[in-house]
Amino acid sequence: MPHKKIMVALLALFGVFSVGISYSFYTPPHNLKVLPQDITHEKLDSIMHGFNTSLGVKCDFCHAKNKNGDRLDFASDENPAKDVARKMLRMTIDINKNYFLTDSTIHPAYLNTVTCNTCHKGDAYPAK
Repeated sequence: MPHKKIMVALLALFGVFSVGISYSFYTPPHNLKVLPQDITHEKLDSIMHGFNTSLGVKCDFCHAKNKNGDRLDFASDENPAKDVARKMLRMTIDINKNYFLTDSTIHPAYLNTVTCNTCHKGDAYPAK
């Protein structure tokens, strides 16, 4: 029986330790200019994954590398494609808000009636 208590205590400690690790790697987003400042990590990841899928690109299409060049600096505005993405996001938000918004409690950035995929369909540079 004492072994069970030790095992439970170790598992509980490991759980706390692993949660601490996962939170230590997460940093809140910085430099959000279109998306809501209080966006959750999960919602932001979901939107970014939607961009990846809709345009057939990876994160470095819009996000510049850090000064060391070893990872992406998500807050940086060095890559001009990021500004284009913001303009396109404002456009889709405007379309959804003005033509499809039926629930005023939902932030327009979270509406999915018109999305990037509506025009891009997996192509970073859709036909005009």
